[in-house]
Amino acid sequence: MKLFRFGEPGQEKPGVILNDVLYDVSAFGEDYNEGFFQHDGLNRLQTYVRENEGNLPQVPEGVRLGSAIARPSKIVCIGLNYADHARETNANIPREPIIFFKATTALCGPNDDVIIPRDAEKLDWEVELGVVIGKKASYVSEAEALHYVAGYVLHNDYSERGFQLERGGQWVKGKSNDTFAPVGPFLATADELSDINNLRLWLTVNGETMQDGSTANLIFNVPFLVSYLSQFMTLLPGDLISTGTPAGVGLGMNPPVYLKPGDVVELGIEGLGTSRQTVRAYAQD
Repeated sequence: MKLFRFGEPGQEKPGVILNDVLYDVSAFGEDYNEGFFQHDGLNRLQTYVRENEGNLPQVPEGVRLGSAIARPSKIVCIGLNYADHARETNANIPREPIIFFKATTALCGPNDDVIIPRDAEKLDWEVELGVVIGKKASYVSEAEALHYVAGYVLHNDYSERGFQLERGGQWVKGKSNDTFAPVGPFLATADELSDINNLRLWLTVNGETMQDGSTANLIFNVPFLVSYLSQFMTLLPGDLISTGTPAGVGLGMNPPVYLKPGDVVELGIEGLGTSRQTVRAYAQD
């Protein structure tokens, strides 16, 4: 299945995509949140859709898409998980996954504007494969890890490099501003994808290709990451793991290149659709 959410911010409704048509399933009565995934929501929704096929209302064209999942308990990110990205940032290849968190308030729709934070000068992009947890995971083995995955999403892990690298403390400061986690356009269950270990992912800025990689080049793959993280924290249904980005970020260029107001960022992953964000300057409400 392909699951998406639509509507105004804070008022999103659940939907499903069938044969490339977007349908409203708000009558199902549940959002795509922790409770939905925890209580076998994917199978229950599949049954609901099958029983109501032909009677589901279509979603109007041009409607805003929200994040493909409701706000999770946590967004766990993996740093420097592609060797080419580690090299371009002059970092050593990690021996174990580098883990950092992204505030869940950064979550937004896949085509929402990305806002340059106040006093920021180094906004950067990172196309990433996101993994959505389907059931509570604690001390999971690598062999059974994929049984704990609900599906996969496209994620742009926006970063303010000055906040991240020059202000001391943890990376979370440069990762967590509002609009820094556009997720979607949809969540795809595993059966929708050919091979998660060999998916092309790409990103352009103003039409120029900046990133063009493959999940085949992940240093730590999805089963390993799910198992590894579950040794240190309980992963809850609906949690998002962002698996890292390939080479081609602005920080890695000589000289570095950062986003400015009016820039347009487009990105995609094979089987997970595309998203588009326009860069806007911060404005006091």
